[in-house]
Amino acid sequence: MKVVLSQLTGNANVKAAAHGFIKADVLAAYYVSLSVFPGSFLDKISALGPLSEFKRRQHDPVLKPYTRNWPWVELARIIATKAGFQSLTVPQTAPLYMHRVVEKFDQFVASGLRSELKKGATAVYGYEDTVLSTFREAKRLNLTRLYDLPIGYWRAAHAILDLERERWPEWIPTLTGLKDSESKLARKEEELQLAQHIFVASNFTKSTLKEYPGQLAPVEVIPYGFPPIAKDRTYSSGGANKPLKLLFVGGLSQRKGIANLFAAVDNIGHHVELTVVGSKKNDECVPLNNALKKHRWIPSLPHQRILELMRENDVLVFPSLFEGFGLVITEAMSQGMPVITTDRTIGPNFIESGKNGWLVEAGSTQTLQETIEQILNQRDIIADMGKAAMATAGKRPMEIYSYELAKAVSLVK
Repeated sequence: MKVVLSQLTGNANVKAAAHGFIKADVLAAYYVSLSVFPGSFLDKISALGPLSEFKRRQHDPVLKPYTRNWPWVELARIIATKAGFQSLTVPQTAPLYMHRVVEKFDQFVASGLRSELKKGATAVYGYEDTVLSTFREAKRLNLTRLYDLPIGYWRAAHAILDLERERWPEWIPTLTGLKDSESKLARKEEELQLAQHIFVASNFTKSTLKEYPGQLAPVEVIPYGFPPIAKDRTYSSGGANKPLKLLFVGGLSQRKGIANLFAAVDNIGHHVELTVVGSKKNDECVPLNNALKKHRWIPSLPHQRILELMRENDVLVFPSLFEGFGLVITEAMSQGMPVITTDRTIGPNFIESGKNGWLVEAGSTQTLQETIEQILNQRDIIADMGKAAMATAGKRPMEIYSYELAKAVSLVK
C-alpha cells in the first residue's frame, strides 16, 4: 500500500503519522498547507515575533521529498489573524474563514490524486472535516479511503451538550460546537459514508460512533503517544497548610467541564489555588467572566511554558464532557503531574484510577469535588501518583503510535 496523507496544518500527531508511514515504506505523498524546513526562508523569518506562528509548522527534513505544499492562502490567513483583520477571517462569508480555507485545501489535494495514482499511490489518509472532495475523487480513482476521526461523532456531542444547555443555561455562549451549519454537518456525514476504514485515538471516540444511523466501516483504536518525559521533576514537600495547586489547560467551554470545575473549587474554598490557561470563545458568558476574576487566568502561553507550569503545579484537572483524546492529559502525565479527568477522554485508556491519576464521572461537580478533597486529605500521594503517571508515559513514546498506525494501515485490505 502507498498512502497519500493530507492535513491542513500538520500538527504533531500528523507528523508522527507521516514519520511512521515513511519508516514502513507506505508514504506516497504528504499534503500540507504550509511546511517550514530548517534553513528555509520561512524558517528564518519565524524568528520575528509576529511571525512566530511559523515555528509550529516546522517539519523534519526527511519529509521534504514527500511534501506537497499549498501555502499562499494559509499564509494570508495566519497574517490576517495575527494582524487582527477579523473581517477577513471571522465571518463565515469571509475569504479566509477557516472552514473555507479547509475546503479549498481539500480541493487542492483532490486535484493531485490522479498524478499520485500514476506514481503508485493506492490509498488516501485524511482527517474529519478536511477530506470530502479528496474522498469523492479517491472513490472515482478506486483509491482506498482511510479516515481519522480526532474527536467524537457530532450526533453524540450534540446529545451531551444539549443536556448541558439545560443544566448550565448561563454557560450556553461557550458551547459554540452546537452552532455548526447544516452544510458542515452534512459534510461530516458524507465523509463517514465514504470512509472504508476509520481510525480513532480513544475508546470514548469509538463509543460515540454508535450514534451513527447507518452502516460504518471498521473502526480501530490507536491512541497517540506521550511526549518525552520530564528529566528534572521534583515535588514540593508541601504541607497541609499550603493550598493545593490545581491547573486547568484548555478551551474555556462547558464542553471541557469548566463550570463544574469552578463550582467544585468555590465549594472547597481557600484550600486550593487554581490556575487556568486557555482562551475564551467570546465575552458573552457572564459566570465565566466572573470566575476568571477569582483565579489566576492566563489566556495563552507557549507550549514549553505550559510544560513548565505542569511541573510547578500539583494536579491537572481536566473534567471534559466530550473529548476525542485530550493531549493535555498525556502532556501532564509526561511531566510527572497526576491528572483528574473523566471517562469521556483518553483517561480510561491510560489511567487506573487511584494509582496513576483519577477518573471521575463526567458532568458531576460532586465527584470532582470529592476527589479534590481526597487529595487534600492525602497530600503525600501526589508524588507517588505523579511518578506512576510518568512511568505510564515512558512506556508509550510517540514512536509507538507511529509504528502501530503504519502497521495497521499497511494491513487494511
